[in-house]
Amino acid sequence: MADIIQPKILKGFRDILPKQEIVRTTLQEKIAKVYRSFGFVPIDTPALEYSEILLRKSNGETEKQVFRFLDNGKRDVALRFDLTVPFARFTAEHAGELYFPFKRYHIAKVWRGEKPQAGRYREFVQCDIDTVGSDSAAADFEILSVMKSALSEIGVNDITIKLNHRGVFNRFLKKIGAIEKSEEILRIVDKIAKVGKDEVKRELVETTENETSANEILRYIEGAGSWDKTLSLMEEMAGGEDEDTARLREIRKMMDSSGISAYFSLDPSITRGLDYYTGIVYETFLNELPSIGSVCSGGRYDNLAGLYMKNRVPGVGASIGLDRLIAGLEQLGRLESKGSYLDAEIFCTDSSLMAHYQGVASILRAHGVNVEVFPDAKKMAQQYAVTEAKGVLWGIMIGKDEAESKKLTLKNLKTREQFSDFTIEDAIAKIKG
Repeated sequence: MADIIQPKILKGFRDILPKQEIVRTTLQEKIAKVYRSFGFVPIDTPALEYSEILLRKSNGETEKQVFRFLDNGKRDVALRFDLTVPFARFTAEHAGELYFPFKRYHIAKVWRGEKPQAGRYREFVQCDIDTVGSDSAAADFEILSVMKSALSEIGVNDITIKLNHRGVFNRFLKKIGAIEKSEEILRIVDKIAKVGKDEVKRELVETTENETSANEILRYIEGAGSWDKTLSLMEEMAGGEDEDTARLREIRKMMDSSGISAYFSLDPSITRGLDYYTGIVYETFLNELPSIGSVCSGGRYDNLAGLYMKNRVPGVGASIGLDRLIAGLEQLGRLESKGSYLDAEIFCTDSSLMAHYQGVASILRAHGVNVEVFPDAKKMAQQYAVTEAKGVLWGIMIGKDEAESKKLTLKNLKTREQFSDFTIEDAIAKIKG
């Protein structure tokens, strides 16, 4: 007899059982519904891309996280580490088939070879939205509004979306003579929530070789409390008003007009370490669990598609990190797990009535009731146990006399309340009621 292979999975990957997958797919469906309500349309791209496509605009840290290998044809390929870079390639490749502004959403898996930790895996789902072909404040605001609406749709309202503008920060760095090291500084500042102010200062001093510059950067990223005061400080330290600070003021007016400004704060420490961002950037935090990190982030990346085409195509987008969001909601006890999508179970009390059971099930489904028939005439205790494990609320029992009179017994499996001599119509009204 052959040796049995030990079942196991790679570190940082996981199997997902029905209760967890139902939560995930339900959230994805609600998020997609909101995306569609704003006019975004779905696309898909391959999981594998040529490495030069994914890594042409990346830093060394990104390359360390990519799953990269030679395929059987000796091609240098890699698994996508996000959905934005493949979208830039997609835009360039299909520019003649698209209309602009083009608004897409893409909900799919991505892969990163980073160290696994709470709420962070090597394979995970991102829920992306992007608008390309518009450089307007309206496009920026719409992405922010979609983020807020999507999270609200799934019951996540106690949030703070922290916003910044890379253009203002770059002007500030230029003013203090540190612009040539902007990418390194951005990555250092981006870690402040993880490593703390002292470590960030140490790294800034080492990078800029100037303690005064390091102190000025810290003063800039600490802000001044309110949105208006922080914007005034940023403007002053960056050398005055410009189109970037005017853009932030315009976005703020739209937030006020839409009644959502309370969910947003201006935070100069939000830089988003990826170097393709050029304008506004943002991250979203659960107020009750900020330690889990951002659950939704993004920004403007006006030059990304230009890596693959001559024409400049401005873009702005965001991504909900579904797995980290779910991990946070689980810690907060905010997720209600279900073992199935069923509303009702027709118990098999007599196998000779199976055809009748299937006919009743077809009628119930035609009226919007999710129902299945238990396939075997097992003991009722066993049928109850399986049904309750699936989280089904309603049980339906039909004996021979009831089948002949076209009646049934409906039972609430949670309260044990029972309704006898029901018609199918009565059952539909009760179940859906």
